[in-house]
Amino acid sequence: MRSSLFNQEYLETTTPDGFGLQNSKMLKVSLAGGTVMARQGAMVAFQGDVSFDYQSAGGVGKMLKKAVTGEGVDLMRVSGTGDVFFADLASDVHVIELDGTDGFSVNGVSVLAFEPALQWDIKMIGSAGMIGGGLFNTYFTGTGKIAITTRGTPVVLTVDAPTFVDTDAVVAWSASLQTSIRTGGFKPMSLIRGSGESFQLGFAGQGFVIVQPSENPPRAQGGGSQGGGGIGGMLGKLGG
Repeated sequence: MRSSLFNQEYLETTTPDGFGLQNSKMLKVSLAGGTVMARQGAMVAFQGDVSFDYQSAGGVGKMLKKAVTGEGVDLMRVSGTGDVFFADLASDVHVIELDGTDGFSVNGVSVLAFEPALQWDIKMIGSAGMIGGGLFNTYFTGTGKIAITTRGTPVVLTVDAPTFVDTDAVVAWSASLQTSIRTGGFKPMSLIRGSGESFQLGFAGQGFVIVQPSENPPRAQGGGSQGGGGIGGMLGKLGG
């Protein structure tokens, strides 16, 4: 059988440290008796003796936070020996390694998988508690790797001046940055209609912000893994 599909670029790769990219839209994790945490429904294939244990939102406390905030991610603990492949609607996949020096704030809908050594929690963003019931994001700390997804090729902005990003396009940022909500610069009618561009998330300090070239769609009723993350989902309520 002959086809360009069997060229080297499509064959399995060896991932560094067992956690890395198979290609730009797929994560490969090689397990040797260990575990990895992943978004429920993100597994697209596996080889070997692997089990999947659904974890809800990661514990009773985090389940309550997720119920109140709408943020977070339904997880599964993947354990065993073998290779597991993860993807999310052909979104671009990026692997980031945290070294314990700074936290990492991620829109919950953009979390694909992470090593269990990382600690995570759901926290309020800045002083945004008065807007739409609050804005919340998923914060990671510690040492380990996390795979995130973006809808298209992102831009990584270095925050060395006041920076503002559409709340539905921001993916992640350095947790050391100071955040704020800006509503200025748009006519009152646009605020009433709930345009995503009526609100921007502001950043100050030293760090980086990851922005995707597409806005997350509104979160489906009742939350879940489909739809936008906590930022856009909360602000979207203002237009409903």
